[in-house]
Amino acid sequence: MNIRDLKYIVEVAKTQNFALAAKQSFVSQPALSMQIKKLEDELGVKIFERDSKSFLVTEIGKEIIKKAELILQQEKEIKTLAKNASDPLSGNIKIGAFPTLASYFFPEVVKKISKKFPKLKIFLIEEKTEILIEKLQNGEIDCAFLATPIEENKSLECKKIFSEEFLLAVNKNHILAKKKKISASDLKGKNLMLLEDGHCLRAQALEACSLFGAFEEQDFRATSLETLRQMVISGNGITLIPQIAVKNDNKIAYIKIVNAPSRSIGLYFRKNSIRKELLKKTAELLKE
Repeated sequence: MNIRDLKYIVEVAKTQNFALAAKQSFVSQPALSMQIKKLEDELGVKIFERDSKSFLVTEIGKEIIKKAELILQQEKEIKTLAKNASDPLSGNIKIGAFPTLASYFFPEVVKKISKKFPKLKIFLIEEKTEILIEKLQNGEIDCAFLATPIEENKSLECKKIFSEEFLLAVNKNHILAKKKKISASDLKGKNLMLLEDGHCLRAQALEACSLFGAFEEQDFRATSLETLRQMVISGNGITLIPQIAVKNDNKIAYIKIVNAPSRSIGLYFRKNSIRKELLKKTAELLKE
């Protein structure tokens, strides 16, 4: 058994296809299949069941692959540890954020980190919260900006970065557009356009709807804040926009809400991350 064999079985499990796994691993399919067969013979168990028409991972195979993924993650961390030993503030750093934050916050993140740590090479990943948490736990990314709190996770540590309120976004011709502030009573019975399922901002907006006595717009759900903004501009409804996403636009009025709902953003990273000190410094930098 060797690291190469572990990479092969993890890739096959990931792609569910021997030919594609071989291509991703830069080897021929016969060579990959032969190595996996040797590994199965060495272990005395079947990791995969396959024929010309079907493919599945055996129960013991699933357990072996989980262990293999941990070993490969540790191998990667060993290499990173060695590479960064001479200069812990250099190398690659992979940072994630969810869609309703990423495009507005990443530019500031890159600007500050690049200035403070010029030797770092920054990779940005934009995904939904549950995917980022999975990537973080698997070691695919170093850290992620997430709305706090997330479901209790003992393997992750969080440093709060900032909090922000939500504003009501309405078309400039809307009846509420001339108000500088509104209260919950102003929104009672109103329909709000929301993002589709899977966005953490949707859950936060639904909480606000419940608080204000407002309703979700049932016949429309957007995939992004920019879609919601364009719908407001075209006069198709009203919505909640986080402060970070507010843009000066004479076609939209952004109205402050008394006792407004808010969200807090934290930088999450693994408690045992080999880049923990760098990530703590990054969190402090971004709080300034």
